[in-house]
Amino acid sequence: MVKLKIYKKIISVLDDLGFEYNDSFSIELPNNKKFGDYSSNVAMVNSKNSKMNPRKLAETMKKRLEKNDIFSEVTIAGPGFLNFKISHRLFQKALYDIEKQKEHYGRTDYGKGKKILIEFISANPTGPLNIVSARAASYGDTLYRIMKYTGYQPMREFYINDAGNQVDILAESLELRYREKLGESIGEFPLDAYHGDYLKDLAQELVDAEGSKLIHFSEKGRLSKLKNFALTRMHEIQTNSLDKFGVKIDSWISEKTLRKQGIVEEVMSYLTEANVTYEKDEAIWFESSKIGDEKDRVLMKADGTFTYFVPDIGYHITKFQRGFEKLIDVLGPDHHGYIARLKASIEALKYDSSKLDIVILQQVNLFENGEQVKMSKRSGKFITMDELIADVGKDAARYFFISRKSSSHLNFDLELARKKSAENPVYYIQYAYARISSILKKAKKEKIKIGKISLSVLEGLNNDDEIEIIKKMLELPNLLNSISESLEPSRLATYVYELAAEFHKYYQKYSIIDSENIELSKSRLAFITIIQRVIKICLNLMAISTPEKM
Repeated sequence: MVKLKIYKKIISVLDDLGFEYNDSFSIELPNNKKFGDYSSNVAMVNSKNSKMNPRKLAETMKKRLEKNDIFSEVTIAGPGFLNFKISHRLFQKALYDIEKQKEHYGRTDYGKGKKILIEFISANPTGPLNIVSARAASYGDTLYRIMKYTGYQPMREFYINDAGNQVDILAESLELRYREKLGESIGEFPLDAYHGDYLKDLAQELVDAEGSKLIHFSEKGRLSKLKNFALTRMHEIQTNSLDKFGVKIDSWISEKTLRKQGIVEEVMSYLTEANVTYEKDEAIWFESSKIGDEKDRVLMKADGTFTYFVPDIGYHITKFQRGFEKLIDVLGPDHHGYIARLKASIEALKYDSSKLDIVILQQVNLFENGEQVKMSKRSGKFITMDELIADVGKDAARYFFISRKSSSHLNFDLELARKKSAENPVYYIQYAYARISSILKKAKKEKIKIGKISLSVLEGLNNDDEIEIIKKMLELPNLLNSISESLEPSRLATYVYELAAEFHKYYQKYSIIDSENIELSKSRLAFITIIQRVIKICLNLMAISTPEKM
């Protein structure tokens, strides 16, 4: 709002100066507040076009700009930066604009309805969702919410890897637990089987439902029954975990279904027609090294079975065929080598690989009492998403996972996440929201009513700390637009924490309710009402609750 007004004033001056100008200059918050409220490099960007050195152009522009009433002061710094101090009246009007938008503040049409497919989690259906899946869930769902808020048409998708060797191992592991529940001695449990206690629970469900009937099935029939049962129940378990975590998946895609539809044969046919396959050592290879990959990749092994890469190619082609204009894959830390080969396959099949963004989420390490918690999914020693939610709560878990950049390793401190104090960042933010609720309730008891917030009420906000908080709130729309481009929702977590911190400082420094000055009290009550709403918008975008009291 304020930036746009500054931009228009600068453009007006450039028009008056009469030279062909570059309008891609920036308007930013200066690093040092003493320089003003905003700073622009417009003179440096347009020095060549104006045939003046940056300082001279800045001086020329300054004389014209300072005649505008939105500026209380225009100064020049360094080689030609223009610094602006903005009239408090303009900030008050901007705050009133925020108020008028209510719970829709920050919502834009930046995405112009562009169709986006965000595939995230996509965990194997061989066990409950764990903390790695929880990080992907927090990231993908928050990104989805932000992109929807900024005018895109995003969809959340989960690819079920239900056709590979790991599913056969799941069925075999379940059979052993099933026999064990029936009283058989199974000896030492195989190392390559799945060891988690969840299989004992599934085995008990089978015994309760089927008794010993499955023992009398043929081996093929028994394993088929066990596989279908395990896949169905794991899907239910994973869906229930996501529900608890505040994540809804819009589309579930089954690898097994895609294979039945002939996607594997289709991909092999397309790649052959594209002249990018060859035979070597009785296997069929994809010549991906000629399309940006570090080496060629096996498509069909010597025994006639396909590698997992082939259905993955087919799955991604269906994404394009469904009309999505941008594809976002959220993958785990062991998938770096996957990027080049997948993009190469997309190029080979004549699709635009630049429309695919792959985000690699780095490793999650759990710490408790200063020591790392050791985990292994195959051995059954891992922390499930459900266990984490039960331990620290959905809100803390989601915030902690979002708060770090996707490219950074995340050390999740369980002790910190459990704390009900300002040390815990999500508690600190929620406490700002709850504290405002408490102040507003107190004002109501003291019969101080602000009613419908008007511009005249906001005119009482004039001190520098209030202006700084207004400036902070004004950043939100551009921040959300930027996040939808950078795919980095951690910036929202940082933003709302900083906003909460500014409110807490303001609360400590100023009396919100002053019985000696009712009009000022009304102004500040209106002010914190707007702050609270902006905090709520941010927390809603992260699917984090906003408690009225704590």
